[in-house]
Formats: sequence, structure tokens, C-alpha cells
Amino acid sequence: MEVEDVGIGSSRAANGPMAGDGSGSALIFLGTGCSSAVPYATCLIQPSDPPCGVCSQSLVLPPDANPNYRCNTSLLIDYCPNNTKHSYILIDVGKTFREQVLRWFTLYKIPHVDSIILTHEHADAVLGLDDIRAIQPFSPTNDIDPTPLYLSQHAMDSIAEKFPYLVRKKLKEGQEVRRVAQLDWTIIEENCEKSFVASGLQFFPLPVMHGEDYVCLGFLFGEKCKVAYISDVSRFPPSTEQVILKNGDWQLDLLILDTLYKAGSHNVHLCLPQTLEAIKRIRPKQALLIGMTHEFDHHKDNESLIEWSRREGIDVQLARDGLRVPIDL
Repeated sequence: MEVEDVGIGSSRAANGPMAGDGSGSALIFLGTGCSSAVPYATCLIQPSDPPCGVCSQSLVLPPDANPNYRCNTSLLIDYCPNNTKHSYILIDVGKTFREQVLRWFTLYKIPHVDSIILTHEHADAVLGLDDIRAIQPFSPTNDIDPTPLYLSQHAMDSIAEKFPYLVRKKLKEGQEVRRVAQLDWTIIEENCEKSFVASGLQFFPLPVMHGEDYVCLGFLFGEKCKVAYISDVSRFPPSTEQVILKNGDWQLDLLILDTLYKAGSHNVHLCLPQTLEAIKRIRPKQALLIGMTHEFDHHKDNESLIEWSRREGIDVQLARDGLRVPIDL
């Protein structure tokens, strides 16, 4: 069972036609790593004896053959209803966004982004916002249509402090025009029942705990195939898990879920034991794991997950940067 060879609600293989070629919708994993990304810089500049195998290997292979090279967690939804026009919806714009553009936008021929959704305002989700200008039309005077961006009020308040020049609409007297990303900010509610539409696709926010002092948003989307994307979570509030389960009325087609470490627990993230327990409760048809540290070796740990999947009857694998999953949304 190799997830890379399986589409969801589609007969196309994940290594088949590129986005933008007239094929249907797809999910493209731009990043599947933790905030520090993989390789860890420490493993390379202060190597252990023996060296970290995952981090050492991650610099040797080219991107398309290098599943242990992981940028900050981010998902690109290539939404193409009824095989018509493609719209590109980006979830999170982290510290490694420019690298993700160079690696995967070029490979999959992604020309632009139509809308952006933020899960929260931590560095690994927002510090690439300045680089959005690279995928917008060039205008030295910023005379372009802004890209719609959806986020919570808490995230908006934080970003206004981090990036005041991206939020401010009017220049002060005497202030020079400088080329910056143009964004149209829309506040969404941290409420499972308050959906919003981005580039024609409906999303339902999924508030989850990212540590007991912080609410992060996951998202539920898709009509034909139901997808839940939850990148930063330590605990599911009962109301959110109930929405995902829909009181047993339907089964989730794909769950994309956080898993930081292979063993033990963490105060602000699920680790593999808790991730697998959550998957057993939710029982999606398929699950792909994201947010991994250098503890995970892609091929070896996916072999172990094959055995778990057979035993539990749920298809679970680690995702990888650059993975493209065709899906009927």
C-alpha cells in the first residue's frame, strides 16, 4: 500500500498528470514537517556520532526522491470542479514558503494562488506572507487585485503587529510606495457551524486545542469526498470531533492529521500514539500524517504503518512533501 499511488474519489494516480493540465481536483502537500523543518540544522552543523540518518539523507537526494526533506506544513488545494477552471487555495504560508514555491509550484506548474487560508498565526504558518508577492502579478506601485486571505480575529491581530505593511491600506503622508504582497483580509469565526467559501469551495472551521491555552483551526471541506485537515492539535474538543464524525451519518474520506514525535506525548501536538488513537475514533477511509520531526524515516515508518493499517482496517501513511493526491471534491 503506497499512498502516492492512490487517488481519492478518482481513478487517476497521484504521480499522473500535472496540475493545470485539464485534470480534476487534487491535494498537493507543499510541506509535511514540523516548525523547525527537516533536516534539523543542528544535526548538520553539530553532528552526532553516528550522524542522524534522516537529516544526513535529506540533503543527498533530489526533491522528488527525497521524502525525508520536510518543509513547514502547508497544503495546496487544486480545485477543479467538473474538470473546468483550476483554482488554487493555499493553507498556511510558513517560513519555508519560498522554497516550496521553487520545489513544487515549478514542478506542478502552479501559476498563482487564488486564495489563502491560515490555521493560526505561529511562525511556521505565517512568516512566508511577505513572499506572496512572488506569485502575484508584478506591479511596482502595487496596482493589482489583492489575494483573498481568511483567518481568525486572533491571527489577524497578531499579523497586524508582525506585518503592519501588509495590513495597512493607506500610506502615511510622505511615505514612499514599496512593492509588497497585496492581501484582502477576511475574518472567519472559530465556529464549526460558520462556514465560508474560498475560491468556490466551502470550508467549515474545526477549532482544536494546540496546547490548552491556544485554539488553532483545522478545516473540513469537500462535497463528494469529505476531507478534514488538522495540522496543529494536541486535543479535539468534543464538539469539533462530533462535527468530524457527523454523528455517524457519514465517514470521512480523508483525514490529514498532525503527528510530531514517534513515541511519548507532547504538550501542544499529537504524537504518533495519540494520532493513531484519534484515527481509530474517527475511522476515516484514509489518513495521511503531517508535521513530522526527524524521528520519522519515511520509508521505514510507512512499512510499520502498513501493518497497523491492515490490523485496524484504516489506510494510514506518512505524507511527504510534493505528494499529489487526486481527489473528487
